[in-house]
Amino acid sequence: MSSTINGGISFWYAQNGIPDPREPLPGDTSADVCIVGGGYTGLWTAYYLKKAAPFLNITVLEARFCGYGASGRNGGWLYNGIAGRDRYARLHGRDSAVRLQQAMNDTVTEVVRAAAEEDIDADIHQGGVLEVAYTPAQLARLKAFHETELSYGETDRLLLGARETAGRIRVAGAVGSSWTPHGARIHPVKLVKGLADTVAALGVTIHESTPVTEIRPKHAVTPYGTVRAPYILRCTEGFTAGLKGQKRSWLPMNSSMIATEPLPKEIWDSIGWDGRETLGDMAHAYMYAQRTADDRIALGGRGIPYRYGSRTDNDGRTQAATIEALRDILVRFFPTTAGIRIDHAWSGVLGVPRDWCATVTLDRSTGLGWAGGYVGSGVATANLAARTLRDLVQQDSGQHGPTELTTLPWVNHKVRKWEPEPFRWIGVHTLYAAYRGADRRELTARTTDTDRVATLADKISGRH
Repeated sequence: MSSTINGGISFWYAQNGIPDPREPLPGDTSADVCIVGGGYTGLWTAYYLKKAAPFLNITVLEARFCGYGASGRNGGWLYNGIAGRDRYARLHGRDSAVRLQQAMNDTVTEVVRAAAEEDIDADIHQGGVLEVAYTPAQLARLKAFHETELSYGETDRLLLGARETAGRIRVAGAVGSSWTPHGARIHPVKLVKGLADTVAALGVTIHESTPVTEIRPKHAVTPYGTVRAPYILRCTEGFTAGLKGQKRSWLPMNSSMIATEPLPKEIWDSIGWDGRETLGDMAHAYMYAQRTADDRIALGGRGIPYRYGSRTDNDGRTQAATIEALRDILVRFFPTTAGIRIDHAWSGVLGVPRDWCATVTLDRSTGLGWAGGYVGSGVATANLAARTLRDLVQQDSGQHGPTELTTLPWVNHKVRKWEPEPFRWIGVHTLYAAYRGADRRELTARTTDTDRVATLADKISGRH
């Protein structure tokens, strides 16, 4: 592990280089729309608003540089999952949730289309998503998951047995999998850098090294001045707790990753993975992985899930124990990687609402809007959120009426706040210890029943 680079934002930046910083805010100014946060949500929102209404004066404020947060550290899963869909079905009816799922399916295609149109080369490969099971309990959950996805209209999804799964990716001990075509592997930093450059070229003003300390109606306050605008859109996801008054809005959940050295042909021959699907599993403390464009495996999982007081990491550094735990998952999945070097390890935070529901909102009485709470599914969800924010702003300003997107069930959904400390820290760490324990027990159990502790943890956490 001594040769492993730890932190430095992420492997994606080590590969692609940290961008030269744009100028910070020079002083007080005004705009038609001010967007706080230069990640996928903020940049896509600026992109679609400027495309729809080129006359708009749009300013993006970013605390560090565009893509410093989850947009530059994620696993590169562009896929159709959205947090909270089942809850939205209970709250608003099945048909409404089916429309939300269809919008997410279409979003994968939209990101690929927009990247191609803007000549953004983000190593995109549409191999779909393969989610595997390797215990009897996981297989039972996989089959139930598969049936649920079909019931939401995903008729092009496939349920695969052990032999068919191995024909795609040879995961040790895999007994089945579910595959959807609505997914693609991407290089996160190439996408966010290309998007920032595209937005700037369209005439959007981007100020980096400009942390926003407070958002209030028509004002985004920074140490260098205040931006006044009729619309202030908060697109800060996992970093939201750092804003005044937002400490308990969304919990910044940690996710950690490793990237191997480029693997030789003989190892790829033993693994397969020729379709370059994104890979996940049905564990409670799940993993996610991709085969990169330069033939590495980038693999992630939870590690230490949460830091006391909603603190965030120091430029992506992660714990040695987390790196070893992720290596263990890698070798358990692919035993031929046992002697492979881990080139890079890093962490990032994602936004988790108390009810695990992603939301997009515009308060028409104040002009304040926000989107996030993606719970790790943000690469695609951020794009749908951005197009929805565009439509909400245009509707509010009288440019057009309601659209298909503004009537989706996640629009203006209200979420209660997280518990105060120390209950928040105790609760999250207890729950994830329960999930990890459940996964260990299921590995040796013969039953198809989900571990009862995990079921209880799901109910307490609000995940289901």
